[in-house]
Amino acid sequence: MAEEAKAKGNAAFSAGDFAAAVRHFSDAIALSPSNHVLYSNRSAAHASLQNYAEALADAQKTVDLKPDWPKAYSRLGAAHLGLRRHRDAFSAYKTGLQLDPDNAALKSGLADAQAAASRPPPTSPFATAFSGPDMWARLTADPTARANLQDPEFVKIMQDIQKDPNKFNLHLSDQRVMHAIGVLLNVKIQTPNHDENDHDADDDVSEDEVVSQPESEHEPEAAVEVAEEEEEEEEEEKETRDRKGQAQKEKEAGNAAYKKKDFETAIGHYSKALELDDEDISYLTNRAAVYLEMGKFEDCIKDCEKAVERGKELRSDYKMIARALTRKGTALAKMAKCSKDFEPAIEIFQKALTENRNPDTLKKLNEAEKAKKELEQQEYFDPKLADEAREKGNELFKQQKYPEATKHYTEAIKRNPKDAKAYSNRAACYTKLGAMPEGLKDAEKCIELDPTFSKGYTRKGAVQFSMKEYDKALETYREGLKHDPNNQELLDGIRRPRQCKTQRYKAFCKTLL
Repeated sequence: MAEEAKAKGNAAFSAGDFAAAVRHFSDAIALSPSNHVLYSNRSAAHASLQNYAEALADAQKTVDLKPDWPKAYSRLGAAHLGLRRHRDAFSAYKTGLQLDPDNAALKSGLADAQAAASRPPPTSPFATAFSGPDMWARLTADPTARANLQDPEFVKIMQDIQKDPNKFNLHLSDQRVMHAIGVLLNVKIQTPNHDENDHDADDDVSEDEVVSQPESEHEPEAAVEVAEEEEEEEEEEKETRDRKGQAQKEKEAGNAAYKKKDFETAIGHYSKALELDDEDISYLTNRAAVYLEMGKFEDCIKDCEKAVERGKELRSDYKMIARALTRKGTALAKMAKCSKDFEPAIEIFQKALTENRNPDTLKKLNEAEKAKKELEQQEYFDPKLADEAREKGNELFKQQKYPEATKHYTEAIKRNPKDAKAYSNRAACYTKLGAMPEGLKDAEKCIELDPTFSKGYTRKGAVQFSMKEYDKALETYREGLKHDPNNQELLDGIRRPRQCKTQRYKAFCKTLL
């Protein structure tokens, strides 16, 4: 059945086995091709596997089947975002928010789409060097390059590279081109011919050749300035490398202290690493992890928020930002055990999943949602009001007002989820309304809650009989008779499937005559 395949898909998804989830959801879709939830779930599984094209197709199908469902647009936006179609993602999230303005997942997705769209595309330094308007002026200012420009072939090569910088790779062996790129990028490029033999040749240059180069008279001063600038840059780069190296050592020391549960020492090392290098947000997330272990949830949240903000400034890896958000969500979830408010944690976990679909984050989200549901059930629990709702349902059932009766039985179940009678009665309503899968599910829940309650078996058997699953119905009635051997309803139930099977057999025999 479609519901069974769907349940298997959900279980596989929760376990992080997304490939299996795709298979199970596909099986469910084959059985129920018009169920929009199945396409939505398969879209999420595809997205988790980074199969964004397939995720997009399923998300679009979800929208087609259920255009008024906000989650469909959340799936659509996530697929577009994975394909780097930022405008389409923005449009999808915007449409979803028109249906549900307070939807946290859609709000988070919209913000991510806006942030992604605002990021400038990566540029190539070679493309910038060759495409600059002053390229020819800079080459002319260099004596060697100026001499090379006297050659029409070289000029043609440079024009081709200017039109398509990728053609630079075709001329790596051309010393003139390598010299030109060195001039344009303001770097000194060693060519293969720059060896000891070159120095020997320089020593043999005649006095006349030296005199014949008047244009270089004023160049030494400029060359000294460039050399000094390069030395300063190299010094700065060396200092930066040293600081980053020291920061990594502090981080390693912090990790070692963390493993020993020497939390104060670990915090000291991570803080020192941050002072040395503020371009690595892992120092913040690691310190946040220590605060989390110490129960300093507010400090943990502050570090996570700093990591997210700084990570977006530095365009850090999505996984790092997702890790910071997950850690913040974990702190909020722990605080929720006292505050009784899991919604902030759920919202942050959902946002983390839009950055990176991580199984651990998904598990934490499911746990937070489950805790929220259990808390709501505890607060709503009232057996007395549950009995009153069930009695109202019984009255409406007698009046054959099955939809209204179903609502009251549902209310009774919310008030007391352990009431087997409420499930039994709602199963009867579903059967009357022709909703057989729902009726079967309620009947099975009734039996699970109270295996000795004969009504659960009669409800289940009636549904199976209506679905022409006669062998299963017989088995259900027999199971019920083990607990209540003299129950007339169960005994009558056994006769009906047998009669139907006999009639079907006779009809089959007639076709053979």
